[in-house]
Amino acid sequence: MLLLSIHNVSLPIADPVLKFLLLLIIILFAPLLLNKIKVPHLLGLIIAGAVIGPNGFNILARDSSIVVTGTTGLLYIMFLAGLEIDMGDFKKNKWKSLTFGIYTFLTPFVLGFIGAHYLLKFNLLTSVLFASLFSSHTLIAYPLVSKIGVAKNLAVNITVGGTMITDILALLVLAACVGMAQGEVGKEFWITLSVSILVFGLIVLIIFPIIARWFFKNVKDKISQYIFVLVMIYLAALLAEVAGVEAIIGAFLAGLALNRLIPHTSSLMNRVEFVGNAIFIPFFLISVGMLIDFSVFFQSWETIMVAAVMLIASIAGKYIAAVLTKKTFKLSKEQGKLIFGLSSASAAATLAAVMVGYNIIISETAAGEPVRLLNEHVLNGSILLILVSCTISSFISLASAENIAEEENEETIADESSEKENLLLAVNYPETVDTMVGLGVIIKSKNNKEGFFALNVINEEKKESSEKNAEKILHDAVTIAAASDEVITPLTRYDNDVINGINNVIKEKRITDLIVGLENGKGFSSTFMFNLYNGYLQSKSSNVFVYHSAQPIATIKKQIVIIPSKSHLEPGFFHCLLRVWNIARNTGAKIDFYATVSTTKILKRIMKRVAIEANFNEINTWKEVENVIDELEDNQGVVIFMAKRGMASYVPQMNKIPSILNSDFLNRNYLLIYPYQGNYEEYQEKRSVSNHGDFVEISKIVRKLFKQ
Repeated sequence: MLLLSIHNVSLPIADPVLKFLLLLIIILFAPLLLNKIKVPHLLGLIIAGAVIGPNGFNILARDSSIVVTGTTGLLYIMFLAGLEIDMGDFKKNKWKSLTFGIYTFLTPFVLGFIGAHYLLKFNLLTSVLFASLFSSHTLIAYPLVSKIGVAKNLAVNITVGGTMITDILALLVLAACVGMAQGEVGKEFWITLSVSILVFGLIVLIIFPIIARWFFKNVKDKISQYIFVLVMIYLAALLAEVAGVEAIIGAFLAGLALNRLIPHTSSLMNRVEFVGNAIFIPFFLISVGMLIDFSVFFQSWETIMVAAVMLIASIAGKYIAAVLTKKTFKLSKEQGKLIFGLSSASAAATLAAVMVGYNIIISETAAGEPVRLLNEHVLNGSILLILVSCTISSFISLASAENIAEEENEETIADESSEKENLLLAVNYPETVDTMVGLGVIIKSKNNKEGFFALNVINEEKKESSEKNAEKILHDAVTIAAASDEVITPLTRYDNDVINGINNVIKEKRITDLIVGLENGKGFSSTFMFNLYNGYLQSKSSNVFVYHSAQPIATIKKQIVIIPSKSHLEPGFFHCLLRVWNIARNTGAKIDFYATVSTTKILKRIMKRVAIEANFNEINTWKEVENVIDELEDNQGVVIFMAKRGMASYVPQMNKIPSILNSDFLNRNYLLIYPYQGNYEEYQEKRSVSNHGDFVEISKIVRKLFKQ
C-alpha cells in the first residue's frame, strides 16, 4: 500500500510499468516457490491470476492487454504441440490418435448430455452444446511434459493427435448449435462450413510450408525469422476463425505446417520455446486465473449443481477415454495416466464455447429477461471446471511424465555402451561455420553436453589461418551453438601441418566424428582431395563427414541416402547410420534410402522400432547410383556412404563422386560419410562369434536412438 500511495495509483492498477512488473514477479517466483512443495507452477500461475484478478483482490483488471498476451500464450501452446510432434511417429500412430480422439469426444459428450437433459432439464439444443463443452480439452500441461523430456513418448503423440480431432469435432458441434439457435442451419450452411474448413486446411498445410521454405532460404536474420513464425501463427489462427472454427485449430495446424522447417535442435526452435515458456504461456495461465470467481458458488445451489455435473462429465469422461485407449493399444499404466493427465484440462475451447453460447439470446422471459443458449450457471460452472481440471491435469501429468522419464533413463543407462560421443568441427572458413555448427547440432546426441569441439589450426608460416582469424571463427562457432542451447569447446592449435594438427586432436580428445565443411560454390579442390585421402581418412577411430551446404538444412524436403553394397559390414556403419537417423528426426526431412536387399532389411528392422518417414529402393550397381544422383530435384539433398580403398564396401567408381559433385552440385546440398575403419578383422570376428552380428548392432543403435 505504501508503494501505491507513493506512486499515486488506485486499484486496479493501470500504470503499465507497475502492471508489467507485478506480472513478471509472479511469473518469476511462482515456479521457484511451488517447485519446492512439488506443486506444478502452471497451477500456481492460475491461482495467482485468481488472487490478483477482478474477482480476487482486484489488483489487476483483465483488460485487453492481458487478453491479447494471454491469447498469444494459448495459440503458442497449440503451435508448440504441432511443432514438436514427431511426424514419423504421428503418421505411424495416426489411427491410434483417431481412436483416442473418438473416445475422448464421445465419452464426455454422452455423460454431459445425460446430465444436462435428464438431471438439469435443459432443452435438446442446449444439452447438445453443453455436452460438447467437455469433449474438447486444452494441452495446458504440454509445456510441463515437454520440459521433462517425454514429448516424443507414444502416449503424448497419441494425445496431441487426438486433441486436434476432438477439438475440431467439439467446435463443429458449437458451430452447428449456434447456427440452429439462430435459425441458419440448412444445406447451404453445411456446404459453406465444409468448404471453408477444407480451403483453410489446404492453405495452412500446403501454402504455408512453401512460403516458409522460401523465407528461411532467403532471409538469414534470426530476429526476422522469429517474427515470421509469429506472423504464421496469428495468420493461421485468423484463417481458422474465418473458416468457422476456433483459432487454436489454426495454431496447431501452423505448427504441423512448419514442423519440418524448424529443426527441433535449431536456434530458431530454441527461441520459439524460450519466449513462449517465459512470457506468453504464463500470461495465458494468469489470464485464465483472472476468470475464477469463488463467490458465485455461495450464491446459488443451482450453480453448484451445474458445476458438479460439469466436473463429473468432464473428468469421468476423460478418465474413461484414457482407460479405453490404454486397453485398446496395450499401453503401460503410466502412459494411460499421462493420456488422462494431458487430456483432462478444460480451458481454451471450453471457455470459448461457453462465452459464445452465453452471448446468444434465443428468447426473452415475460419480465423482459434474456433467455440465453447457455445460462450464467453454466458460465460460472465452467470457471470451476477450469480450475479443478487444470489442477488435476497438472498434478497427474507431472507425476506420470516423471515416472516415464525415470523408466526410460533406467533402460538407457542399463544398455548404454562405454563409448562416448565426441564431435569435432574442423573450421577454417567463416562462411562455413554456421552450416557446420548446424549439422553438428542436428546429428549429435542431445545427451552429449561436453563432447562438442570446434578446432582451428594455425600455421602462420604457410599463412594458414592466424590468431585473429581463429579467434573470430571459434567465437562465431561458440555463439551460434549457444543460440541452440548447445556448448562448443573452442580449440586452437599451432602446427606446421593442418592435417597433423587435426589428427593429433582426434587422438587427444578421442573424437568419434569429424565434420569438414566445403565452401559453397567451390566444391572439391585438388588440395582438399589430397588432405582428405592422405590426412582426414588416416584416422581409423573416427567417422568423417564432408559437408557442402547451399541452403539451410531445414529447408531440404527430402534427403537421398545412398548406401553401397556391403556397407553394413564396415565397423563404423551403424555409428554413421545413427547420424542419418538424427538428421531425419531433428529436421523432419523425408529419407529415400537406396541400398541392396541385405542392407535394406537392416534399415527396415530399425524402422520398426524408431520410426522416421522413409522409403526404400533397391540398387545393385554403381550405374544405378549415378542415375539417382542425376535425378536429384530442387530442395533435395544427397547423403552418400563412402569407403576408403581396401574396405569391404569400396568400389573404384567412388573416386568419380567428387568430380560428379563438382560438375553438377555446386549449388546443392550433399554430405559424404566415411565410416571409421577400426580393426576390420577384429570387428568381423566379433560379428561371427555373436552369430547374430547385425541383430546386436541394430539393438545398439535402437537403444541409442531411444536415449536421444
